[in-house]
Amino acid sequence: MRFTCARVVSATVSLAAGVLLGLVGPVAGKWDNPVCVALSIVFSSGWPWACYALLVGYFSRSKIESALLASLGLTVGVVAYYLFKDASPSIPAGTEFATSIPEGMESGSSSGGQILVWGIAAFVFGAPVGLVGKVARTPGVGGLLFRLLVPLIAFFEATQRLSVEADSQGPVFAMTWNATRAAACVVAVALIGHTVWSWHLRRSRTDGRTEAPASARRR
Repeated sequence: MRFTCARVVSATVSLAAGVLLGLVGPVAGKWDNPVCVALSIVFSSGWPWACYALLVGYFSRSKIESALLASLGLTVGVVAYYLFKDASPSIPAGTEFATSIPEGMESGSSSGGQILVWGIAAFVFGAPVGLVGKVARTPGVGGLLFRLLVPLIAFFEATQRLSVEADSQGPVFAMTWNATRAAACVVAVALIGHTVWSWHLRRSRTDGRTEAPASARRR
């Protein structure tokens, strides 16, 4: 009974977070201030969605649960995103051209076809990313590459957006993606440092346990 309740709570939290993920971008785009503009830009991009799926997998109890909840969470996020945009269409604040909006997520587009296309994509790609999140729990170097997936995605997406769109967008756009790229580098370095430090601690404990019997025998 307790195990079933834990699964229900886990599924509920994951799906609620998926809905929130889908709503943050379009809701923030309703306000024309730098913070909301930055939130709209970030949450209308791809890396937060990948981060969500990876975190769902990371905290799931099994591989099946990680794949299923990541897929379902991304799907409900896509549905929430487009339904809100259809109910209250607008181009995200702080953008001057439609090129700042991901292809297929244009403001005011009909929800039917977009929900179907992006919903299927979210469901299909959510499962492998969720599984990556589950594997990322592997301690040490074995899971490090998987833990670095989101910072790498964020860095390359920020670099791409800056190289293609920065000249046609306002200053908030450039500041947002430059900050994203810098944060991705900081997170990557922190993850690598934590892995190296954890490995060093485990090795020190192992060396201490192997040396203790030898010293006891000399006594």
